[in-house]
Amino acid sequence: MRDFVLVLGDQLNRDSAAFDGHDATRDGVWMAEVAEESTVVWSSQPRTALFLSAMRHHAQALRDEGLALDYTRLEDGVSTLADALAAALRRHRPERLVLAAPGDWRVLQALRAVAAAHDVPLDLRDDRHFYDTVRGFAEHARVRRQLRLETYYREMRVRHGVLMDDGAPAGGRWNFDADNRQGFPREGPPPVPLPARYEPDAITREVIALVRQRYAGHPGSLDDFAWPVTPAQARDALDRFVAERLPDFGHWQDAMWPGQPWLWHAHLSAALNLKLLDPRDAVQAAEAAYRAGRAPLAAVEGFIRQILGWREYVRGIYWTQMPGYTSRNELGATAALPAWYWTGETDMACLHDAIGQTLRLGYAHHIQRLMVTGLFPLLLGVDPDAVHRWYGAVYVDAVDWVERPNTLGMSQHADGGLMGSKPYIASGQYIDRMSGYCRGCRYRPDRRTGDDACPYTTLYWDFLMRHEARYKAHPRLAQQVRNLGRIAPAEREAIAAQAQRIRIACASDGAQA
Repeated sequence: MRDFVLVLGDQLNRDSAAFDGHDATRDGVWMAEVAEESTVVWSSQPRTALFLSAMRHHAQALRDEGLALDYTRLEDGVSTLADALAAALRRHRPERLVLAAPGDWRVLQALRAVAAAHDVPLDLRDDRHFYDTVRGFAEHARVRRQLRLETYYREMRVRHGVLMDDGAPAGGRWNFDADNRQGFPREGPPPVPLPARYEPDAITREVIALVRQRYAGHPGSLDDFAWPVTPAQARDALDRFVAERLPDFGHWQDAMWPGQPWLWHAHLSAALNLKLLDPRDAVQAAEAAYRAGRAPLAAVEGFIRQILGWREYVRGIYWTQMPGYTSRNELGATAALPAWYWTGETDMACLHDAIGQTLRLGYAHHIQRLMVTGLFPLLLGVDPDAVHRWYGAVYVDAVDWVERPNTLGMSQHADGGLMGSKPYIASGQYIDRMSGYCRGCRYRPDRRTGDDACPYTTLYWDFLMRHEARYKAHPRLAQQVRNLGRIAPAEREAIAAQAQRIRIACASDGAQA
């Protein structure tokens, strides 16, 4: 064998740079399912099933194409990617390994170590699934005092000619947030389009049975599993989003409602992160809808910013900051994650709904993640690595390059402002404004103390008191800190005492706030 192309579980694109120059008569392909990838991060049943099903469909496509594929199945009992690759190298003795850059720093180090131990050269190639390279982002970061999404996003728009008219942003503005992000009326959302769901075929049914048997003790359910697992299904999901949801996406992209997990979101992040769907296709389809008058500019710009801006920005942060980024804990948070994060058994209506939905579907939209499931541990003072492990376990789109910065940086502010300029903190009144959760909850979002005080609101004011010195001169938080001056000393003491009771309850049985 000449070249041995290594294909990882989140590299399921046939146009990968790893296949450049591939000769089916002399080269082989390696893929492996191993227990480690569901246990190093305690992967939920939906996440594991999605990865395995998508991998097995990709493997079948490669075989149908006539490529020589060495495929290790989970049933073969191999524990780690390193063990699987070492065994394959002994079988085939290739002259060279070829790999598109992985999305996980740990995996890259493991594969490099195996290649070195067997004295086989490793040809590491850029992952051209992304618009930018890690080197390109590093150069962007090198010449700036601060990293900020907006600056990078505008640079990417210009460089790639996306939503640009004669060198200026379409519509004369770069950002249409002011036209987006509204809450639902009191009666709730209008009728929501049905989500794009895909009935499990024979391969997926086989995987579901395997995961249920092998990982019965892992969180989550497979009863509603219907994610796209092939490029054709992913493209269909994109087309349906653009036609049915994109026109209203921007207006309600931050809104939440009980029992409504899908709303007007795209549900494409898993397909993008496994590379079943090319981000250029998503961006081009959205812009084409705007140009044809089928979607408003505000909605299209908001969607494109998530892909061309945020997704690329997060990846750049990850690869320029690892491995040290893992241990960042700027706020000194050390509390344990409440046990009910793995069950949803809490009497806070917003968390009960968002966590229950997450465990059932492997999905929650970005505001549920940031301002419900992420906000509570931030205010509580939970160890950010524990929060990251939960996010990495439960969401089907969780790949390390995207989940770690989003959790440690954006959600928990553990990097001290490298990724975002401020911690995203709010009281229960924000959740009340953006959702219907509070109407069915026993807690009052406008109360800081007392038996019916919302834990978010209590912990919000406690957070500001604990970090008052840090943020009193912060350009984006100073006003919130100054509001502490309106609270009498006796009430401040009561807030701190109630916050401590919440922390004790969360650390004990976790069943009640």
